[in-house]
Amino acid sequence: MAQGVTGKILRVHLGDGRVRVDEQNDLFYRRYLGGAGLVGYYLLKEMKPGAAPLSPDNMLIFALGPMTGAPVPGGSRNCIGAKSPLSGGMAKSEVGGFFGYELKRAGYDALIVEGKAASPVYLWIHEGQVEVKDARQLWGKTVLETQDLIEAELGQRFVRTATIGPAGENLAAISCIITDLRNAAGRGGLGAVMGSKNLKCVAVKGRNVPQAAERDRLLEMAKWMNTNYMNIGSGGSFHELGTGNIALMVGGNSIGNLPVRNWGDGSFETADKITADAVRDQYRVGMEACPACQVRCKKVVELETEFYKVDRRNGGPEYETLASFGSFLGIDDLAAVCRANELCSLYSLDVISTGGTIAFAMECFEKEILTPTDTGGLDLRFGNAEAMLKVIDMIAHRDGIGDILADGSRQAAQRIGRGAEEYAMQVKGVELGMHEPRLKQGLGLIYSVAMNGGDHVSGIHDTAFSQEGPGMAAVRALGSLDPLPPNDLSAAKVSMARSVHVRNLFSDSLAMCNFVPWTLNQHVELLRAMTGWDYTTVEALKLGERVATMGRAFNLREGLTAEDDQLPKRFFGPTPRGALKNTPINREAMDQAIHTFYNMMGWDSETGIPTQEKLAELGISWVGEQLASVKD
Repeated sequence: MAQGVTGKILRVHLGDGRVRVDEQNDLFYRRYLGGAGLVGYYLLKEMKPGAAPLSPDNMLIFALGPMTGAPVPGGSRNCIGAKSPLSGGMAKSEVGGFFGYELKRAGYDALIVEGKAASPVYLWIHEGQVEVKDARQLWGKTVLETQDLIEAELGQRFVRTATIGPAGENLAAISCIITDLRNAAGRGGLGAVMGSKNLKCVAVKGRNVPQAAERDRLLEMAKWMNTNYMNIGSGGSFHELGTGNIALMVGGNSIGNLPVRNWGDGSFETADKITADAVRDQYRVGMEACPACQVRCKKVVELETEFYKVDRRNGGPEYETLASFGSFLGIDDLAAVCRANELCSLYSLDVISTGGTIAFAMECFEKEILTPTDTGGLDLRFGNAEAMLKVIDMIAHRDGIGDILADGSRQAAQRIGRGAEEYAMQVKGVELGMHEPRLKQGLGLIYSVAMNGGDHVSGIHDTAFSQEGPGMAAVRALGSLDPLPPNDLSAAKVSMARSVHVRNLFSDSLAMCNFVPWTLNQHVELLRAMTGWDYTTVEALKLGERVATMGRAFNLREGLTAEDDQLPKRFFGPTPRGALKNTPINREAMDQAIHTFYNMMGWDSETGIPTQEKLAELGISWVGEQLASVKD
């Protein structure tokens, strides 16, 4: 067995309390690696086709990578996945912090949770033991309250946790799973899946440090990155400010990337009030890090004003939060944005989908599709920070209008009717990340075709590849030699977007953080030093293709089709003002790009169904059996 993997998959069935450990061989890990690769494999291979996302038949998977637990910058992440209650397809979300680190040191490469407990429980994994413990006293508590109560009950400090708050308990489809109080596995409704199993928390303590095949080489590379990251890519900016600096917020506003008022506007004049720089100057009390990482990109805020109080233990807002509760809602009250971020951490809500769904509701209110009667008297207009905070609480507790909004903008629009669907800005039911696809049109392509909906992390950010610089240096290693305009949708751009997408899925399977500026070659070298494999970049990119293709097959099997690979129609028109007022996406060009992407992936160019030849090439011919019921 290679170093870096334990060969052990921990499985817990909550219905009858069964605990077992499955063992996998070296070739299995080389084929699927970890993280997103393990999530894709187990969901497609083992989950009952057509299982309802909130039924006991869904599988909740916590999957680590070969680098998880090693003393390497960026090596603490893990991937959590399940069938999504938002999309009905695959949900996967990567998350940092100490939880994955600790689970690996407890001796496992993944945890698979099946079934449903008769009453609330939590898992306690430690010292080679797995206990299913009563969590009835924890039900209804926030994530922070749960952490404190579990540590008190166990009599131990620094227990690492993956937890849901009231939103997950109440099966809000936009809920998430929070690790170590402030890190969110945000996308796809994973918190609702966890809540549907009556699983409040997974708590873990581990002691066994993974050993590397070439320890000295691994430590040498780790030392090099921790010494040099300040001068590589955005490493220095992340260290100083985290995400959301003036260049991204104010600069993004000037070029059209900052989303404004549910993607319906093109300029936010007070963007300077909600930057990471403003957070630093007004409310930030520190920066924190995941284990073994000197980048230290995580903001810690603390504030107590006349209106808002924020506890430093709940972290601080990053770019997606600053945008989704700021410009996206027409709000420039930074204290309110910090409080919104804290509420989402306490309640286990995805900040992107929560902000996106509230923006949808605000636009419906301004268009008089929703009335004060519907909102319980709330003046739910863009710019109303007090209403925003109230609605977050209502969503978490399914109170009033919050009951409708808790399942995301697509399902809310279906319940509301009266033309509300036009303002639900989502793909496959998942609200888009806070990056404008009318500017970054290659990202718009990946928003359309990604297995998990509007995912900004697995896509290409076109502006980085439009001129010479670090971005082009990285993408040339993938075979794209020439810079291309952000709004280009040529076959060359599709090739570039595809290459970046599969490279990112490799990273998600390796379970490495994108904010630590390792190159693809360095990731492969780290993997070689850790495992002892003679791994190559060709194998890495094939792994990314394999993950994308398994995700595609899962979605097709569960009823999604090429018709679901569509951006909202708003993006095919310009913004009313700002940098993109003359730059809509050309619908025909996007449709052609989608079919070109299918073809380049080895999927049928019309339906997106993977061909048998591609499955054989990727070493996953067994996936063809899962597609037997899918019609061309």
